[in-house]
Amino acid sequence: MEKLLDKEEFTKKGKAIYKKLQPGFKKNKGKIVAIEVDSGNYFIGEDELDAAQKARSKFPDKIFVFFRIGYPVVHKFRKVCL
Repeated sequence: MEKLLDKEEFTKKGKAIYKKLQPGFKKNKGKIVAIEVDSGNYFIGEDELDAAQKARSKFPDKIFVFFRIGYPVVHKFRKVCL
């Protein structure tokens, strides 16, 4: 049976892979990258769904870490006053 990574280990491994790949992503600023942490394979999409669908087509039973290229977070939540 495959050993599962804990949340912190998974995130740390994903960030390390992203950091190595980041210089090659400059032309994709604002797009989303999904990274499969065991293989290091990555999939770039226009949004999370696009990246996830590409990733799932190759790795249907894996989980992925997502990053917005060129930004510190994928989503930012803020209070909106109407």
